[in-house]
Amino acid sequence: MKKTLLLICCSFSVLLSKAQDSTSTKQQVVATPMETGSENKGKFTFSGYIDTYYSGNFNNPRSSSNLGAAGTARVFDQRSGQILLGLIQTKIGYSTDKVDAVLDLTFGPNADLGNYGNVIGPLGGGGTSLAAIKQAYINWKVSDKFAVMAGQFGTHIGYEVIDAPVNYNYSLSNLFNNGPFYHTGVKGTYAFSDRASLMLGVVNNVDSWKDNNKAKGIIGQLFFSPAAGWNVYLNGIVSNEANPDTVTLAPVKGMYSVFDLATTYQVTERFYLGLNAAMGSQKKDLQGSFPLKEGTSKWGGVAVYTNYTLTSKFGLGARYEYFDNSDGARGLRNSFGEGTSVNSITVTGNITAADGNLLIKPEFRLDSYAKPSTGGAEAQQFEDSEGNYTKSSQATLGLALIYKF
Repeated sequence: MKKTLLLICCSFSVLLSKAQDSTSTKQQVVATPMETGSENKGKFTFSGYIDTYYSGNFNNPRSSSNLGAAGTARVFDQRSGQILLGLIQTKIGYSTDKVDAVLDLTFGPNADLGNYGNVIGPLGGGGTSLAAIKQAYINWKVSDKFAVMAGQFGTHIGYEVIDAPVNYNYSLSNLFNNGPFYHTGVKGTYAFSDRASLMLGVVNNVDSWKDNNKAKGIIGQLFFSPAAGWNVYLNGIVSNEANPDTVTLAPVKGMYSVFDLATTYQVTERFYLGLNAAMGSQKKDLQGSFPLKEGTSKWGGVAVYTNYTLTSKFGLGARYEYFDNSDGARGLRNSFGEGTSVNSITVTGNITAADGNLLIKPEFRLDSYAKPSTGGAEAQQFEDSEGNYTKSSQATLGLALIYKF
């Protein structure tokens, strides 16, 4: 099956889609400046987007769910046969020559599923206003080469981001789903030149506005550009994510780590390539969940991205991904609750309209999971029309509309 998917991926690579901005794998939606009346007083910026989508599932699952037996097969586009909202974002910034202050608010089902404010959803429990805060930080530009950021900010790990207008594919990868989403802490970035920089920081635990123990995580990113149009990002995080012992309250070492490579290459004006590869590990528990085997459990994956601009308003892109969670260190699991692995291929069209503000993305995705060694025909990953889990693969066809401003 892997060979078949690789052949499919290679076939689609000749149909690659619209070239992306290769300046960063963690881009932001372009903001519109608003003058305050004096250049010395700085500038306000305001931007955002709204996305809505429809997803059809060829398995015709009785529950209309794309999530599979373990409920972890998709990050956001979780329902089939329905027209749904994704994310609504409003981003406000104020910048001077020394300081940027940014408030990035999100609303809708995907904001809750992103676990902002640690309210696990969709739209369930807590009711805290923290669920609306995607980012809120202060960036102090100490000099032309050095800046310090403090607050809550999106993770540097990975290739894709939560913002639908930035990613070429609408549905998100398993590497995104099983990696960190955001951090709270402080980090400093030093630019050696416009082609090389280093970021180091100290953060609370992964995907939380508060820490579950007294230990702090260390994050880092080395960026360099070996040639024009080619960017390389080496990312990492190491953090003790274990809860203290419930009886003695003594600290427990439960080291979590992710080391990640993201690279992009603008081969020609129309042809774009990208790669994301990650290796992660976890010892002991992760913030009180996923009790693991003795020793260290590992996970990892690789995703290849490619797109090609056919016209000024239309392009095609493909993503092939292999993700392995056989040790059960992350949420990707089979019908028995065991760790599993998956091959995925996604083909996405990109149509621009309304002077580039409206993005229309038709998308086909196929996920093929490893079959459990026991359990028979009704212990597979995905649900059929009768409500039984008889399918080891899932194919979906959807359409997303995204308006950015």
